Amino acid sequence: MSTVLVIDDKKSMRDMLQQSLVAEGFEVDAVSTGAQGVNLATEKRFDVVVTDLKMPDMDGIKVLSELRSKDPDASVIMMTAYATIENAVDAMKLGAFDFITKPFDVNHLTFLIKRAVEQRQLTAENELLRAELDSASGYSDIIGNNVRMHEVLRLVRKVAPSDTSVLLLGESGTGKELFARAIHRLSARTDKPFIPINCAAIPRELLENELFGSEKGAFTSSTARKIGKFEVANGGTVFLDEVGDMDPSLQAKLLRVLQERKFERLGGTQTISVDVRVIAASHVDLKEAIASKTFREDLYYRLSVFPITIPPLRERPDDIPALADHFLNKYCRDMKKPKVRLSKEAGSILDRYHWPGNVRELENTIERAIILCENKVITPDQLAIRLPTVQEIRLREGAGLKEVGQYAQMEAERKMIIRVLKDTKGNKRKTAEILQIDYTTLFEKIKKYEIDTIKEV
Repeated sequence: MSTVLVIDDKKSMRDMLQQSLVAEGFEVDAVSTGAQGVNLATEKRFDVVVTDLKMPDMDGIKVLSELRSKDPDASVIMMTAYATIENAVDAMKLGAFDFITKPFDVNHLTFLIKRAVEQRQLTAENELLRAELDSASGYSDIIGNNVRMHEVLRLVRKVAPSDTSVLLLGESGTGKELFARAIHRLSARTDKPFIPINCAAIPRELLENELFGSEKGAFTSSTARKIGKFEVANGGTVFLDEVGDMDPSLQAKLLRVLQERKFERLGGTQTISVDVRVIAASHVDLKEAIASKTFREDLYYRLSVFPITIPPLRERPDDIPALADHFLNKYCRDMKKPKVRLSKEAGSILDRYHWPGNVRELENTIERAIILCENKVITPDQLAIRLPTVQEIRLREGAGLKEVGQYAQMEAERKMIIRVLKDTKGNKRKTAEILQIDYTTLFEKIKKYEIDTIKEV
């Protein structure tokens, strides 16, 4: 259960927020002063802190400063009246996750809190990336040592010091946002804001408002000026995730920002100049999107000055044991459980699985297994991974190269095992020695490939 701390000097507001957020499934503590909030946050870890900006003893800016001095990754959402919205923008520049203006819809606050929690959950992957970056720089603290990942990290270090636009390509779950953060962290903009936004998660009419802001009265529900992400990120970096899903009409406005570093808020006439680096990411083929007229070719060339492709987890299987161990340590620590390990059979399944959801799926799998584990060893049934049998993998018309390769590998293994079993007259121990695999693995493969050791050997 995610934990939330509410800080507000008005009892009615504290009670309302506590009741509403508890009903949404959060564990909530509420205090009346900034000092109480800072002290409680020192004693107990909170996923998100929601604090009022204007309070008598310690204002929200001071609370933010105190919390982030103790935990640089603290997620703080600022509540503010219309009159203090500019102060809230200053708070975001100091590291606040977001701000919300009073009076507000509790559903909107809940949405912001959930987003902040999701960002907090990326901490483990951020730690992984830092370790990989240190490794690439000559340090010995390594998590993942695949050759292709080292090449990606080399490109990250090369492009980071410049202001060049970067396009990160790769499947969902490969950690594209982590690499975007690494580029920002290794750049001269590291002390300025890093603002991520998922273009696929926000409807077109709301996305323009999120990116560029709006003036009061720009549309029916616009009751105050809204500062957009590009304005907030001035001097820093904007990360546009899933940019391929952006509406074509909005792509033209983004192109202007990239070309001229200028834009207008919705409903506004004032031209705003910004100094922002743009890093974009997509899991779809943007060249195919260009061909289908859903993505502008000129925008593509502006974004893809320096493309970097993040390899899927199945193409770096040698990293799976180290990543699994990292997530085992993380979730045992977070759940306050004794350290657990993978059984030999469970580890074998992780190695053989194709991981369509990549690192994110591996992390979720380990987290679930730790919850289900009742002793110190995780077994295959707790992983909830089902490996396909040979009969389920058939070459269909139009099959892709990956499917063909997987089928060919399994067929080759099956034929080799049958041949060696025949040569050894069914002696499984000798067969395992010849195939240079352990006895247990041989049994697993015989079962997986449904080899009848009586009829076929």
